[in-house]
Amino acid sequence: MAKSILGIIGGSGVYDVPMDSARWETVKSPWGEPSDQLRMGEVNGLPVAFLPRHGRGHVQSPGSINYRANIDILKRVGVTDVVSLSAVGSLREELEPGMFVVVDQFIDRTYARAKSFFGEGCVAHVPFAHPTSPELARLAGAVLQAERIPHAMGGTYVVMEGPQFSTLAESNLHRAWGASVIGMTNMPEAKLAREAELCYITVAMVTDFDAWHPTHDAVDVAQVISTMKGNSEMAKRFVLRLAAEFPREHPPCPIGSDRALDFAIMTAPDKRDPDLLRKLDAVAGRVLKGA
Repeated sequence: MAKSILGIIGGSGVYDVPMDSARWETVKSPWGEPSDQLRMGEVNGLPVAFLPRHGRGHVQSPGSINYRANIDILKRVGVTDVVSLSAVGSLREELEPGMFVVVDQFIDRTYARAKSFFGEGCVAHVPFAHPTSPELARLAGAVLQAERIPHAMGGTYVVMEGPQFSTLAESNLHRAWGASVIGMTNMPEAKLAREAELCYITVAMVTDFDAWHPTHDAVDVAQVISTMKGNSEMAKRFVLRLAAEFPREHPPCPIGSDRALDFAIMTAPDKRDPDLLRKLDAVAGRVLKGA
C-alpha cells in the first residue's frame, strides 16, 4: 500500500491549519496557476498538504478558481486522500448554522467552469455515481462524533455557479429536489479529484439557511462571516483529530476511486494528443505509462 498523504482544501474561513514543520511551497502545474501555494507539513505525524481554495486573503471567487490546477498540484505532491472543507447554506430545518454535514452526493449546477482534465485528443469517462469515498466519510464521521461537533452523515450538496446567493425561488426548487445544502465550490472539484484517482469527501460547514427559511433574514455576507468564525475553530479541531486517526498507509478505496482510470480512457493510443498527454503526467501517469 502507498504511504498516506492527506490533502486538505480549506474553504471560506479556513485559510490555514496547525502543522509541524510547516512551510509554504510553490508547485507548478501545466493547467495554470492554482489558488495559492501548498502549505506542507505534518499533523500528528501524518504528512499533510493544505490548500486554501480561495487563496490567502480570499482573492479567488468560486468562478475564478482554477480547479484543475488545484487538484493537479495535490496529485503532484503525492496526496492520496482529499478532505474538502466548504462553507454552505442549509436547505433543511434540522441542519442549523454551526453544524457540519458529511456530504455523499452532489447536484452540479455550474456552467462556466472547465470540468475535466480530458477532452479532444484524449477522451475519458470516469464512474461518478458515488462521488465520495465511503471509508473516508466513515472516518470523518467518527472524528466529528469524538470531538462532539454537531454534524449529520449524508446529504446532497447543490453546487451553484454564483457568486450571487440564491433567489427565493431557486432555494425552494433545491429543497423540492431533496437537497441538503448549497454552495459554490465543490464542482468541478469533486469530479476532477475522481479523474485524478484521489479519494475525496466534503465536510460542509453550515453558515446560514440560504433564502428559503421564513423566520430568518435572507443570507448576507455579515451573517456568513459571523458563523464562519466558530466553524473555523471546529474545523481545526476536526483536522487535528482526523490526522491522529488517519491510516498511515492508504488502503484500497472500496468504490475504486483510486483506480478510476483503469478503463476510462477511450482514445486509441495512436490518436492521443502528445501535448495533452504531457499535461496529464501527474493526473493519469499511472495508466498512461507504457500505453
